Parts: sequence; structure tokens; C-alpha cells
Amino acid sequence: MLSYWEQQSFVRYNHIVIGAGIVGLSTAIELKDKYPAHSVLVLERGLLPTGASSRNAGFACMGSLTEILDDSQYSDEAEIVKLYDWRKRGLELLRSRLGDAAIGYKSNGSYELIGDNELPALDKIDYINNLLLPVTKQPAFKLVIDKIDAFGFGKQAVKALVENTCEGELHTGKMLRALTDCALAKGIEIKTGAEVCRFDEEEKQVVVQVADPVRDNMLMLHCDTLSICTNAFTKQLLPDVDVVPGRGQVVITEPIEGLKFKGVYHFDKGYYYFREIDGRVLLGGGRNLDFEGETTTDFSFTELIQKDLEEKLRTVILPDTDFTIAQRWAGIMAFGKTKQPIVQAFSNRVYGAFRMGGMGVALGSDVGRSLVQLINL
Repeated sequence: MLSYWEQQSFVRYNHIVIGAGIVGLSTAIELKDKYPAHSVLVLERGLLPTGASSRNAGFACMGSLTEILDDSQYSDEAEIVKLYDWRKRGLELLRSRLGDAAIGYKSNGSYELIGDNELPALDKIDYINNLLLPVTKQPAFKLVIDKIDAFGFGKQAVKALVENTCEGELHTGKMLRALTDCALAKGIEIKTGAEVCRFDEEEKQVVVQVADPVRDNMLMLHCDTLSICTNAFTKQLLPDVDVVPGRGQVVITEPIEGLKFKGVYHFDKGYYYFREIDGRVLLGGGRNLDFEGETTTDFSFTELIQKDLEEKLRTVILPDTDFTIAQRWAGIMAFGKTKQPIVQAFSNRVYGAFRMGGMGVALGSDVGRSLVQLINL
């Protein structure tokens, strides 16, 4: 039973956003900017964001050469350019909103390691550069084989190196902290540990049911509009949407003395990614080794992929270098039949933005803006 005071002050909002990751917070900020006098509440089921926003590798990435070529098998040229442009606009919005210093943004270089199987992709560099030129205004990719030795990569595994000229890196924790602070400064209310179990749309409002473990019942919140920004977990609220979870397993080493490279790196169509951070190597990926097993919202990790990541460190990234794994974790991404995000009005009061395809850092800010453009009261 709620008190009179709780009923007066804590159950009615103009807008409720579910999800306190990059997309959810960006949506809340855009709502507050569009409707300054309206109340905006963000609900997050975990004490920290649950999906990938605080558990990614900190890549400000647009897509590697082989990844874009792989996309071309099921997307036409217009779709590829549109998605690349969306990532670019989203990253620019994130940087302008928060500032590079606040998110730890740096341009230390971005590269793709090319193995024997990817060598034919080098013949497509000019084609992809010309395709993306209206967006990038400069060649997005260039061959830089001479840097392989300087970076110390395994020569048996790495046959060529392609620089990605439009990408950078950031500090995921600082970015999400700054985005949260931005939302709070605008008067947006954020409640963590608030699991939304269901919602019911009525004629003049949406009723959102949130688990209340202290009172052992459901807390009913009321809003004019509901925005669902739960990415890989969206099917729990919208069971018919085309969203498939994809776990990304990650390891990070202890600091390595004399580490030869900085920046961020991809290989194998973007299924593997690594970077230098604080003198350590962070490596994630391997989902392609077991697509079925990694189609999960379980945050644990598997021996198959963990061993593979360590092997990639030994043979590809840090040959002849001793290293120790300091931490392991996993994040949950969202995929679908295409890599285009879903940004949709499901009714006059219920909206959703999700399925970032592993590119939430780049896409999230502009996806939130695009969603709020659909909302009119």
C-alpha cells in the first residue's frame, strides 16, 4: 500500500524510458530538451546498466573493411551508406553533447588486421572508399602494411594492416558516467534496481508495472508516453520484435611493459576486437565460434571462447610476450535480420529504439534523437 505522499509525487510522469544505457539516457535527454516542462523518468532493472553500454570495449567504431564487405552480402549499397552515416552522426552527437575530455575520447588510430582469408578484401578498398566518400569526405580505409612490425603482431597470422581513418576510442565508464550526469543535471529522474515486468496501454495513459521487492508486490507507474530502450532484452516486453541477443566475451590483461601499440583494432569481419587501455590489452569477440551458444542473455563465459581469446593473444597480438589475464566479463548485444536499428512507434503512446548490432556507442545518441522525433504530445 502506497502512502498519500508517494501517490502524490512518485507514480505519475509525462514520459517513462525503460533502460539506462546509451540509448535510454540519450532518449531521456532528447525528451527533456524537447519538452522542458515535462517530467521524465528512466527505469533500469540493474544497479548498473544491464546490457552492453557499460561492458563494451570502448570502440568509437564505424565498421571495418571486411565487416562492411560482409554486410554487402545481405544489404544493398544505399543501406550500407545509410548505416555508416547514422553511426557517424551518432558519434558526433555523443562527442558534442559530452565533450571529448569527459568521455576519454582519443584518436590513437584504428586498424584492421588482415589474415590469409581476408586478403581478397584489399582489392575492394577503392570500391568501399568511393561508396562511403559522400559521408566520410576522405578515404575511410588505407593500406599500412609497414606498421605490422612496429606493432609487434604475429607475422604468420597478420599479412596486411588496414587503417580505419574515421574511428577512435573512448573510456566506456567515463562516457556512461558523463551521460548519466548530463541527464541528472537536466532534471531527469533515474531509478535503478527497477525491473519492469509489463506495461498496459490505456486510452489516456500507459501503466508500467515495476517489481517492488520491499513491499512484495507491483508498483504501478503512469505516463503519457513509454519508450522501450532495452536492446537485447526487448523481447521480454515486446515478444514479437526481431531482436536476437548476442553475448560478447571480453578479457583484459595486467599492464604489459613495453607494449608496442596504442589505438583500437579489428579482425575477422569485426568478430574480434582489441585495444590498448592503461598499458593493458583488452580483447573481445569469438561469437562466431558458437553462434547458437552465444545467442543468450546469460552473462557467464565459456571455456571454448575464453581459450580462443587467450590463444589469439599469444599468436596474433602478443607473440613472444608474457601476459596475465586480469579480468573477464561479458556484455549482451542485440542483432536481427539486418544491422539497421529498430526505431519505431508501436502506438500513439508506446515507442521503442533497440537492436544496435554491437554499435551502440556510435549509434545510440542519434538513435535516441530519432526516436524522440516520433513522439508528439
